[in-house]
Amino acid sequence: MVANRAINKRPSMFEVAKLAGVSHQTVSRVINNSPDVSDATRAKVQAAVDQLGYRPSNSARALASHRSRTIGLIAGGMKFFGPISAITSIESIAREHGLFMSVMMVHEALCTQAEFDNLCDTFIEQNVDAFIFLTPTDVMFAAACRAKVNQPRVIVTSTHGQMTVREGLSLISTDNKRRTALVGIDQWDAMARIVGMMSEYGHKSALYFAGPNEWRDAHTRLDAWRKLSAMHSIDSQIVRCHTWNSDESYAQMNHLLDEYGMKGAPLPTAVVSANDNQAVGIIRSLHEHKLRIPQDISVVGFDDMPGMDNLYPPLTTVQPDFEALGGVAMRETLRLLGEGHEPVFLTNQHGVGLIPAKVKARSSLGPAPRR
Repeated sequence: MVANRAINKRPSMFEVAKLAGVSHQTVSRVINNSPDVSDATRAKVQAAVDQLGYRPSNSARALASHRSRTIGLIAGGMKFFGPISAITSIESIAREHGLFMSVMMVHEALCTQAEFDNLCDTFIEQNVDAFIFLTPTDVMFAAACRAKVNQPRVIVTSTHGQMTVREGLSLISTDNKRRTALVGIDQWDAMARIVGMMSEYGHKSALYFAGPNEWRDAHTRLDAWRKLSAMHSIDSQIVRCHTWNSDESYAQMNHLLDEYGMKGAPLPTAVVSANDNQAVGIIRSLHEHKLRIPQDISVVGFDDMPGMDNLYPPLTTVQPDFEALGGVAMRETLRLLGEGHEPVFLTNQHGVGLIPAKVKARSSLGPAPRR
């Protein structure tokens, strides 16, 4: 039994140092990627590590560096494509830098300040080095700004909402503002290109299906649509939706088509939706009413969810780079921890560093029919 324990005993840093013929401090510097080690010494230590099968203890590294190498992530919107894609990217980059992600999820619309603060307290008990907050809704954005944490925080959010970014930042103390960064997707530029394409195709009337107003993405996209469509003289009717779900947009589109039919009024030449789920419901309704896309009416979405290129017809939509968004959130975290350079943003609005989004032009958007 004693022999088995000896065989299964985890090798220590001191054993690595002895085998490599160096001090345990040198082994520590190699493990923590310190530049103050020669290539020859680094190779010798790495050979000893490989031979012994040594794995550094996270708790020992935390004691030595006064860091846990752990990032606390609080996220909402876990049923949706965008947040899941961003979290996957964050976790991948964290692993590349020897960091561990501790993740807690909340309901994006029902989260309270007390719940959010309790999660932060739990993370603080774990001695996390920093926080990343994915805040798709106003209540989560407000909670992330009000959170009484002294660690660096990176807030992933949209530029517009019922609470402005300036109002949110005013809730953070001056000292903690220096340890705070905000990142998001450049949705205004994407919407500007969508509206520009529609104008080039001759569209002068459109329905816009807005998302749930408590979502900052929905608020940002609606603000952008209103201003940009007016600039291009597109007559716009706003259709309010309480969810992102296709069944609601399907029901709304059916109702509108019935109304237009009863009044004998001409249909708008295009429908723009705040996300692709809504576009799916809209397209189903149009097909069932024997309307051709885009010959009779064009349809545009937002998010480029998997499968949108295989709809009938393939959907013109915006493709936010959620992977890049997660990457820049992690890089901002590393910068605030003193482990990286400041990311370069092509656009910065209201203090939010923005990642560009692509427009995927497909056959659901075409020339406006004559009415």
